[in-house]
Amino acid sequence: MVDVLFLEYPKCSTCKKAKAWLDAHGVAYADRHIVEDNPTADELAAWHAASGLPLRRFFNTSGMVYRERNVKALLDAGMGDEEAYALLAEDGMLVKRPLVVGEGFVLVGFKEAEWEQALLG
Repeated sequence: MVDVLFLEYPKCSTCKKAKAWLDAHGVAYADRHIVEDNPTADELAAWHAASGLPLRRFFNTSGMVYRERNVKALLDAGMGDEEAYALLAEDGMLVKRPLVVGEGFVLVGFKEAEWEQALLG
């Protein structure tokens, strides 16, 4: 099995479901509270590069903070990657969760098929 870093917001129902999935499949992980120990801009930059995903996927687009700060408009106006990492690093509630960081992969959100392939395959 793989040792991974699991970033979550404990009150998030999707995070609870994802954590239960990790436990049920015997995946060893280090747990990190995404708000109390928010990812740094450097961590986010590295994870973004490792993920192969568009940077927008790292934003919690359904969150209140995302809407209150009008982040979509900032991104649409051409916010650069460095600015986006800095913004994400300001508030863990802006970051899509759960995040799983492992050796050579990063999973954003909980999609069971992706998790099976990365963590069990």
